[in-house]
Amino acid sequence: MAADPPSSSANAPGAAPGLADIRDAAARIAHHAVATPVLRSRSLDALAGAELFFKCENLQRVGAFKFRGACNAVFALDDARAARGVVTQSSGNHGAAVALACRLRGIPAHVVVPDNAPAVKLAAIRAFGARVVACAPTMAARDAAAAEVLAETGGALVHPFDDPRVIAGQATATLELLAQAPGLDVVMAPVSGGGLLSGTAIAARALQPGIEVLGAEPAGAADAHASLERGERVTGMPADTVCDGLRAQLSPLTFAILRRHVDGILLADDAATLAAMRLLWERLKLVVEPSAAVPLAALLAAPARFAGRRVGIILSGGNLDLDRLPWPIPNPAFPC
Repeated sequence: MAADPPSSSANAPGAAPGLADIRDAAARIAHHAVATPVLRSRSLDALAGAELFFKCENLQRVGAFKFRGACNAVFALDDARAARGVVTQSSGNHGAAVALACRLRGIPAHVVVPDNAPAVKLAAIRAFGARVVACAPTMAARDAAAAEVLAETGGALVHPFDDPRVIAGQATATLELLAQAPGLDVVMAPVSGGGLLSGTAIAARALQPGIEVLGAEPAGAADAHASLERGERVTGMPADTVCDGLRAQLSPLTFAILRRHVDGILLADDAATLAAMRLLWERLKLVVEPSAAVPLAALLAAPARFAGRRVGIILSGGNLDLDRLPWPIPNPAFPC
């Protein structure tokens, strides 16, 4: 399948996308991505003391928002570039998203994956037909392995977050959210490398300038919080969190966007995150992964800040190993 014409600023390396790029991305991915629903829960509203609107990106293709950005980046490539294939590095969800987007376009995908990636995410990458290249579980190892595959294949790099085409694609979730739930006071998204939160912030600020934009991050992987607090990008912090999708660090591009557009990064420890994850399973009847529950955990820890407000929360994904749930699994012989 051929590419669509390139959009404006998202076509320039290192340039933050604008609203026109986000609208272009929405049109480009419209026939491939799911327009995910926004769900409500009276019991969660009562618990939070706020009106909560959950954008269910766990119901997106590949089970995560990542498909939006990967699809936009892959289909924005010109035909000659696309024919050489796509290279990326990912702990799981982005790799699966690139693999599926490449399969839809009929081009090769090469995915560098840390050797501690969850089995369910690794299986998804392979199921979509991508070549998997294992590496050590560090950003340096991932970057080095990706560089080797790029040199070997001559393919196009689609970075998980340091790519304006990816950011523009991720922003389409907020484009939909603000149309589905008008008049929000706050929009929240988890932050890892910053692609989702960057897109969220750009779209929200363009469409509703007075909205508060907040990120949520594990306390055990708080480099984005530290970066905004210090006013400079913090790198090299060890990540110690159950949220396997939130262990990356900001890039120069995403740091610059967050510094300009985001009002703050809230933290949640793993115990609070797992409690919030279980609440989402129980009250919304949705399978979400720990990374997706961090915003709710952070919100519930700061009730005064959100009291009476209308809050949109992007549930980023729902890929986790159901044989390794972070709470006791009932005996199948004695179902509840």
